[in-house]
Amino acid sequence: MKVSIETFGCTFNKADSQIMAGVLAENGMELVDNAEDADVIIVNTCYVKQPTENKVTNRIQKLQKHYPNKKVVVSGCMVEIDPEKLEKIAEDGTSWIGPHQLDKTADVVKAAYEGKTERDIGLSKKTKVGLKKVQSDDKVHIIQICEGCMGKCTFCCTRLARGPLHSYPIADIKAEAEQAIKNGAVEIELTAQDTAAFGHDTHEKLSDLIKEVAGLDGDFKIRVGMMHPKNIFDDVDGIIEAFKMPKVYKFMHLPVQTGSDKVLKDMNRRHTIAEYKDFVAKVRSEIPDLTLATDIIVGYPTETEEDFEETIKLLREIKPSLIHLSKYRHREGALSSSLKEIPFKVMKRRSKELTNIKEEITEEENKQLIGKTLETLIVGKGSKGGYMGKTYSYIPVIVPEAKIGSFVNVKINDATSTYLLGEIVD
Repeated sequence: MKVSIETFGCTFNKADSQIMAGVLAENGMELVDNAEDADVIIVNTCYVKQPTENKVTNRIQKLQKHYPNKKVVVSGCMVEIDPEKLEKIAEDGTSWIGPHQLDKTADVVKAAYEGKTERDIGLSKKTKVGLKKVQSDDKVHIIQICEGCMGKCTFCCTRLARGPLHSYPIADIKAEAEQAIKNGAVEIELTAQDTAAFGHDTHEKLSDLIKEVAGLDGDFKIRVGMMHPKNIFDDVDGIIEAFKMPKVYKFMHLPVQTGSDKVLKDMNRRHTIAEYKDFVAKVRSEIPDLTLATDIIVGYPTETEEDFEETIKLLREIKPSLIHLSKYRHREGALSSSLKEIPFKVMKRRSKELTNIKEEITEEENKQLIGKTLETLIVGKGSKGGYMGKTYSYIPVIVPEAKIGSFVNVKINDATSTYLLGEIVD
């Protein structure tokens, strides 16, 4: 039996697909790269944003239309968040599997192949560390350090699929990282719905985890995934100490979502703008080369023009190196979905204004690096040619020629709002 897996969404979802591929391989099933060659097609769904939901639903319907003799199995967040919609768009008898039931992937796929319907859903405390993974890139290794979260953000539906926080033991995570490095990995990505929540349920700390992994032998870098600001504030010094370690990218993804304290409260984010700014200022004073990434939701239902101006003010003040913008949309099961959305024209105008500010800030930040020589880890081929690397601050840089997995010095010759251009020097 031949099986293909199509993955939508975040790094965590990508790791889920690698685990499913591992389960299939252990059960003697052949993995193929595209739907055309497969007998069964798994669509690993994401449901965090409306545009992604549209892509997912369109893809499921397109596969069923174009490959009537193949079986489609649906996995991922959609299965837990919106089974009613899935029932409407999927063919009768479509099998699916929830993100907590990955160990049953082979059973579900086999049942689908035989024309049977099997649906395994529901939350669990099963570990996702140390499991066999099949991955196309052995240089970058993803480790899920915990699943679920501690928050109840009003705009979020992902928590409904991932459940309450469940952290995995530091010893198990360290063991997986050590094995990955022995197998040739040069980048370890620690991922979760909120990495800053790690250990709050097990009395361990994210800072201790980072230090343990960063203390392993070998030439590699660690990328720490998204951190909810509120969950860092009880270990500020520990986090800064961990991020100072040579093997840790000087990169923090800290979503602020809005510059308005009022809207933050409406979102139930549990932190204030003053707390966020104080933390950023302290980290930057200790780690001057820090790359700060943040997320902004444009047009939350209670966002007024005054609130929007506060967001502009905040961005111009803290100047994040990376800004991820999302237009607000109601999500299935999210508390804010009961509120009235703001007019689309207003949303579009605000989004465009922030996009311009975003590009202005990030291009200015990147252009300051022109002429500098930066240590860079080459992680893969560029999407438009050349080779793509990451500086020690996790800024993407494109060079004409390089060996994947190598650490090189790159002189920066040019910059855009999204990446740097350079050449390798001795």
